[in-house]
Amino acid sequence: MPPLRLDARDIAILATLSREGRIAKTELAARVNLSPTPCWERMKRLEDAGLIRGYRAEIDLAGLGAHVQVFVTVELESHRSESFRVFESVVGRMDEIIGCWAIGGGYDYLLHIVERDIESFQALMDGLLESRAGVQRYFSYIVTKSIKDVPPALGLLRG
Repeated sequence: MPPLRLDARDIAILATLSREGRIAKTELAARVNLSPTPCWERMKRLEDAGLIRGYRAEIDLAGLGAHVQVFVTVELESHRSESFRVFESVVGRMDEIIGCWAIGGGYDYLLHIVERDIESFQALMDGLLESRAGVQRYFSYIVTKSIKDVPPALGLLRG
């Protein structure tokens, strides 16, 4: 299937939904200068194409209580394809790991972890090291303050 051709209104719909997932459909239509039915049809087309993967709330974790966010770079012991599959399978089952990206430039993966406290984080990492996930070494970066956490500026991605 060829890639979906997007115009400026499609990008405007995606950009608005990425910032305001609960926006009323009629308000969305007004913002992108469309009548409601064509706007809804475009949304459906974007959903069917997989460009809109879902809608969710952004939760203020501090309001739920104490927690720690940690970014972790990981280097694997082996760089065989099976080693990557095993690591990704193990990480996929760990709810505390809320983001995992394969990266280039010296490390193999970047993890985003949310835990109750540093002790819980360390227990998670100890378990990961003791598992057969193949971690050779890791480096932890504790988040001390969130400066910016926004959806991407979709208009910049189209050129």
